[in-house]
Amino acid sequence: MLAGLVDLPWTFVRQVHGAQVLVVDGPADSLAEADAIVTKSPATALGVLGADCALVGLASEERVVGVAHAGWRGLVGGVIGATAAMMRTMGAGRVEAVVSACIHAECYPFGAGELARLAGLFGDEVVGTAADGSAALDLPAVVRKSLAAADVELVAEAGVCTACSGAYFSHRARCDAARHVLGVWLEDEA
Repeated sequence: MLAGLVDLPWTFVRQVHGAQVLVVDGPADSLAEADAIVTKSPATALGVLGADCALVGLASEERVVGVAHAGWRGLVGGVIGATAAMMRTMGAGRVEAVVSACIHAECYPFGAGELARLAGLFGDEVVGTAADGSAALDLPAVVRKSLAAADVELVAEAGVCTACSGAYFSHRARCDAARHVLGVWLEDEA
């Protein structure tokens, strides 16, 4: 699937829209239920899949890396904070993040009760307006708020809506069964 990208075995998780973080010391053979993976090992590449949820890659100068699948349920559960905290227990200091393309407010009408819950947790700036004028969730804003709360510096954000762009898969817009991947790995030290 990802042959040629990097000459390492890949470790993935069976994503469950939660906040569980898997720590691996090398390639993992089975898919554990989790929404984030962290490692200090240069022997494996880590990957998470998405088709509207945000995918977050995290790294530190101390050679601890991680990936997180950040849908709204996982963000409510604290997946980004849990991933950064686990990285710090493994020796990471300053943690930086990149965020993939994900669904944006104009394409993400949201139920009033759940939207009020998210606004209560993350602030009113996560409430947006969908193209049809209905209330919507601004998922990138929730991700940015979660990163800031976890003291993680956002260094790059794709800024692309998966539903609007044909370059990315979207479950909500097109019922795509395929997924895009965000991967991280450590280079061998020279």
